[in-house]
Amino acid sequence: MFDLAWSELALVAVVAVVVIGPKDLPDAIRNIAKGIQKLRRMAAEFQSHADELVREAKLEDVRDQIRDIRNFDLKGAIERNLDEDGQIRRTFNEDPLKDAWKPEPAAGTVASTPAASPATPKPAEPAAAPAFIPPSVAAESAPAHPAGPDQPAEGGTTPPSSGPAQTAPDKPTTPNV
Repeated sequence: MFDLAWSELALVAVVAVVVIGPKDLPDAIRNIAKGIQKLRRMAAEFQSHADELVREAKLEDVRDQIRDIRNFDLKGAIERNLDEDGQIRRTFNEDPLKDAWKPEPAAGTVASTPAASPATPKPAEPAAAPAFIPPSVAAESAPAHPAGPDQPAEGGTTPPSSGPAQTAPDKPTTPNV
């Protein structure tokens, strides 16, 4: 702490003998030693209190960090970072088939949609084919009698065949009895 050489200590001892005197010098040295011990104890006590405060402060920091970790919402943090404007969340929450293609009512059934006015017919608009038709909707809109190899599909024509042309009779033939 103090940088005192032997020569400096000897000078202090000579001055102490001259000033205090040889008779009272041992008591003065004892009192100085007790004062130094008392200062050291007070310094050690202060240091221990300071260390305790630091430990408590660090423990509070550690407690706060543990509480933050326990209350950390990983899912929410990822959502906030990946989906800042909420577009992905809306995409998953909305029904993609809500505005999808719906089959036209079969012939002979009445549509449940209100007509604009019977006097002015609405021009027919070709319906755009949807990109995906759910199997449940496709099963409902399937024809009752599927087209066979001899019959054309609804609204279609028969493909040209490579073999001899077969003609179906116009009227069913009945056997002669």
